[in-house]
Amino acid sequence: MAWQSTGDSGGQVFASGQEFPLIAIAGPTAAGKSALAVALGEQLNGEVVNYDSVQLYRGFDVGSGKLSITDRRSVAHHLLDCLEPDAVFTAGDYRRAALQILADLRMRGRLPIFVGGTGLYLRALLAGLFEGPARSEALRERLRNMAVRHGREFLHRMLMRLDRTAAARIQPRDTQKLIRALEVCIVSRQPLSALLARGREALAGFRIAKIGLNPPREHLYGRINRRVEQMFTGGLLEETQLLLNHPHAIRIKSLSALGYRQARAVLEGKSSRAEAVSDAQTATRHYAKRQLTWFRREADVVWFEGFGDDPHVQRRILEALGRSPVAAGDTALVSPASTPAS
Repeated sequence: MAWQSTGDSGGQVFASGQEFPLIAIAGPTAAGKSALAVALGEQLNGEVVNYDSVQLYRGFDVGSGKLSITDRRSVAHHLLDCLEPDAVFTAGDYRRAALQILADLRMRGRLPIFVGGTGLYLRALLAGLFEGPARSEALRERLRNMAVRHGREFLHRMLMRLDRTAAARIQPRDTQKLIRALEVCIVSRQPLSALLARGREALAGFRIAKIGLNPPREHLYGRINRRVEQMFTGGLLEETQLLLNHPHAIRIKSLSALGYRQARAVLEGKSSRAEAVSDAQTATRHYAKRQLTWFRREADVVWFEGFGDDPHVQRRILEALGRSPVAAGDTALVSPASTPAS
């Protein structure tokens, strides 16, 4: 058993029999995950590793909720602003980059604190990915063109011929998954289902503590609504325009992310500002629900009611990790920083 999942508890958090501690913070957008990560980093000699897919990119600041340099305080952050806006970055790329950072943190004796909202990236790191071939942009473009000319169902029929098992679990209109499945089959010359059957290599050698934030739904939605309003008054339109001016803007995938999509509609005259704000608020609330659904499928998450920037919630989490700011036991599994947070 990895650790006790007791809802809102102070139970044991780290697994026994493993080697180096790692904290992963999960929860919906606007739950205060980043603030919690900074607080834990200050208290526990930690460094923060981002797993939000949009925050990886330079230029995506206002709309992604990226912490400012000031708000990061003295805690080092990794995998922020590390990619050009038009770069292609996959879950496999994320795992490889995160593993390099983990090796460095482990060598320096610093606690890794993973925080973000892209559940697929966290799962790729912790559970591993199947050994599939690298992306082929040329093949993907040909398959996309086939879908445009012949319909998405045409791709599904192709997959039925190459891998009936994979085709049975992928919806005929799920173009993205169909293209990846066909890509794997064609490039590797093996069925995707056969590669998946070989299993995945999970992260080993770490004591993993998964912390989930679950604020009251009404309060979370109120915070989401306010955050979206602040994004539009705080420079989201200007930020989006700069990204649209990029010479390869057509290849910038994150321009379709929440907030940026609505801001772009305003800039292109397809929506009023008020309509964009309302649409972004609704879409973000729905996204928060999907995030909670995803993270609740993760095993061994200990959930805490409240927001991560609430000092009372932070104190409960520190106690659950085995070391509180005010009382420390000899059996604490994470060493505190030499200088406590203010």
